[in-house]
Amino acid sequence: MNGIDDLPGLRVFERVVALGSLTAAAAELGLSLAVVSKRLAGFEQRLGVRLVNRSTRRLAVTDEGKQLYPHALRIVNELEQATDTLSRQREEISGVLRVTAPNSFGRRRLVPLLADFVVLYPQLRIQLHLSDDVVDLMTGGFDLAIRYGELRDSRMVARVLAQNRRILCASPDYLERRGQPQHLSDLEHHDCILIGSAPMTEWRFGGEGRTRPVRVTARIACNDGEAVHAMALQGMGIVLKSIWDVAEDLESGRLLQVLPRHAVSAAPLNAVYLNGHHLAPRVRAFIDFLVVRLKLSHAAGLADVAA
Repeated sequence: MNGIDDLPGLRVFERVVALGSLTAAAAELGLSLAVVSKRLAGFEQRLGVRLVNRSTRRLAVTDEGKQLYPHALRIVNELEQATDTLSRQREEISGVLRVTAPNSFGRRRLVPLLADFVVLYPQLRIQLHLSDDVVDLMTGGFDLAIRYGELRDSRMVARVLAQNRRILCASPDYLERRGQPQHLSDLEHHDCILIGSAPMTEWRFGGEGRTRPVRVTARIACNDGEAVHAMALQGMGIVLKSIWDVAEDLESGRLLQVLPRHAVSAAPLNAVYLNGHHLAPRVRAFIDFLVVRLKLSHAAGLADVAA
């Protein structure tokens, strides 16, 4: 399920359940009955479950539909609230928005979202700087940074955009040659690719205050996340990457998850800006936009709820 692409189907499903009728939902949404039926059917097909049983006289929500509905309602309401907020702000959003973000996230997630954001605010200009280095916002003149992990700089304020689920993964070719690790201790016998310049690091597993650090020695270390990603695809070793960066490769089979029973400690994806500075409307609008759109990108997880 693709969260953004499935939003029309999600909205139709929410209205059909709320109003108890395909015809009423079509009238409220300003769509034909045929379009509403097609979107609902397509949404169900992508989820792989039946959400609503319908006939010419009767409509009944299935158990899977009942499970999904509260989540659909929340997402639709949040989107409408954000849309209203953005509409009110639109007239005052102008100038230049300067943003820095990690390479992989910027190319794979942020750039596609910017295509919609610039349409919302035609008077706004954007300068995007992609780097895996921690850039000084004041020196670089940036309004905002997108960063992974906990904030450690008291000069900054962080707003969580989404939880960054990370996984270990490697190519099928590498795992065929070297074998699939069965235990965390097996990692010391594998080629691990690290992001950064340090020859050693700790990968932390677990959550909710109970984490287990595992010392990892780099077979290869590189300061560029995209290059590390490419190395994993080339079968050069095991890498720890954000699910944002490798979701398509996992879906296609180009990469396989390693040690799936051992959850890697999550790290938040934050919007970071200077403490004590008045937050310009253009910056606030961009952060609000990212919160909603990144949450919708995670709507693919709704398939688990409905399954």
